Amino acid sequence: MQRLGLNKGKYFGEGIDIERVLDQVELAGEDHGWKQEVFHKTDAYRLVALTRKVKHPRIRVYISTGVHGDEPAGPLAVLQMLQENQWPAHADIWLCPCLNPTGFQLNTRESVKGFDLNRQYLQPEAEEVRAHIAWLDKQPGFDVCLCLHEDWEAEGFYVYELNPDGRPSFARNIVKRVAEVCPIDMSLMIEGRPAVNGIITPSADPRSRPQWPEAFYLLTNKTRLSYTLEAPSDFQLVTRVAALVAAVREVVDTIDQS
Repeated sequence: MQRLGLNKGKYFGEGIDIERVLDQVELAGEDHGWKQEVFHKTDAYRLVALTRKVKHPRIRVYISTGVHGDEPAGPLAVLQMLQENQWPAHADIWLCPCLNPTGFQLNTRESVKGFDLNRQYLQPEAEEVRAHIAWLDKQPGFDVCLCLHEDWEAEGFYVYELNPDGRPSFARNIVKRVAEVCPIDMSLMIEGRPAVNGIITPSADPRSRPQWPEAFYLLTNKTRLSYTLEAPSDFQLVTRVAALVAAVREVVDTIDQS
């Protein structure tokens, strides 16, 4: 499985019709009984959250994607999982399928107003992030959070783990499962951080990041266990979707068996 060699300085791969994908997401959610909430709306777009509740939950899972508009595999991955409807029997799940719709309309990392939304979670200026934080603040704490991303420079899939309390880790098994469908980035340094077998464990000290990504906001306010899943966007889109689906499946399948 080879890189396409398309990305030179930024993402040059294919985009998606985000409105069509989100229509399908909402339809799949409706078909399988997910509660849907529009938590921000303008003339140009709307932000939607889907929630699945069970009678006797033992764990709460949060999943988000689409914070960068040049990372199409995430929304497609959550669409596939919603359509397949294979979720843990004992888990409540909160899902944000696209946090940056205008970025997808342009096939750019940033929003239409030029914001990198995933650097906005400490001092938010972007209306999308302000609305997302307001929605998050109304939700309970989560046992595990999964943020689905892509990296246009990556040699393969990798994962950031934020686990400051040393809880049982999903990271190695995530990488093992993804390796069945997608190459793993085995570089010793990824994004300027030491990595071991596709796993990065960055500092969880919020003071270490002057511009917070979503994962830092979640770790500070909503969870003590967070995974940022990075598919390699210089590979075929179908491969990247499969990688993200496999990563999420590893976590939810483990939860289902516990």
